[in-house]
Amino acid sequence: MPFSEIQSKTILRKQKKIDSWFIMQHSMNLYKGCMHACAYCDGRDEGYFVQGEFSRDIAVKTNAIDILRRELDPGRKRKPFRRSFMLLGGGITDSYQAIEKKYELSRQALELMLEFNHPVHVLTKSPLVEKDLDLLQKINAQSRAIVSFSFSSVDDLISEVFEAGVAPPSERLQSMRRIKAAGIPCGMFLMPLIPFVTDSPQMIDDALKQAQAARLDYVVASGMTLKEGRQMDTFYKTLEAFDESLLTEYDMIYSGDKWGNATAEYYQSLNATLYAMARRYHIPLRIPQKIWHNLLDDNDRVVVMLEHIDYYLRLRGSTSPFRATAYNISKIKEPLSSLRSNLHLIKGAGNTTLRIIREILDTGRCSYLDKLANL
Repeated sequence: MPFSEIQSKTILRKQKKIDSWFIMQHSMNLYKGCMHACAYCDGRDEGYFVQGEFSRDIAVKTNAIDILRRELDPGRKRKPFRRSFMLLGGGITDSYQAIEKKYELSRQALELMLEFNHPVHVLTKSPLVEKDLDLLQKINAQSRAIVSFSFSSVDDLISEVFEAGVAPPSERLQSMRRIKAAGIPCGMFLMPLIPFVTDSPQMIDDALKQAQAARLDYVVASGMTLKEGRQMDTFYKTLEAFDESLLTEYDMIYSGDKWGNATAEYYQSLNATLYAMARRYHIPLRIPQKIWHNLLDDNDRVVVMLEHIDYYLRLRGSTSPFRATAYNISKIKEPLSSLRSNLHLIKGAGNTTLRIIREILDTGRCSYLDKLANL
């Protein structure tokens, strides 16, 4: 398989606000393109500027570790990093695709995370991550580490169609059991759920049943985005070969949304299924606070908890002001603890929201979120 060696100007990618899905503010892509060749991958979208054929023309950022060391060096920064997990993985690559065996950029990046005392969240589809279990254990003992495996289903036969270059789900689940046994928190990112293929109640039930059997800490699930262009073209070729009749169904729910989203009605139906299945197995559908306890500062902790509350309410078909309030808080530079007498001035924060914020500031926890997350 052809690959190229390239030079990169930057490695760390900073989010504008704390990401409540991954509990991170920085991520990194050490490669471009991905040999896993997942038919649905939105990394193929032209907006990511990955040149060539996404699953064959792999680019290796050979200077990645030197750049990353400079970016992590506290002596070069005016302000220290805000504490959160650093995500090893991203939208345009899997850091543990097969080429990692040759270059070991992911292992070297983890060595830097250990050296500079940064918590790490690894997101991958590959059991190859186990080669670095020794480093992950050291990071977890020092500052915390978690590992998430991505699935579209736990069905090996369906995975063989839509995730042609990936280890079967059964192998990924075995790897997760070993990682859990080594003391590393581990969870399933059940995303994307492929419409009319892996999003049925039975398929989701199977996934959550397997997650419970493996004693995973969480299952984070979402529907599939499908953007016009390379992503949609590649996916539709695979879908047509799998079941041509589904193309009509897709025309009903994907109508050219800028971000590739399906209709709101589809996501509402999917949320209802997820909520019912999660209640059955009592599995958190967001990374639970016990995993990131005392990791975030007050502002980010409040933002994450409010967004988690909003998510659980939307699963139940309810609406809430919490996501908008969380966004407004993310723009506040001063610590909320220093603004206690003026919390009522936060845009969108009503009496209920203010009670929740004060409880989080006082105790570090939120009883309402605990109730919702326990389903």
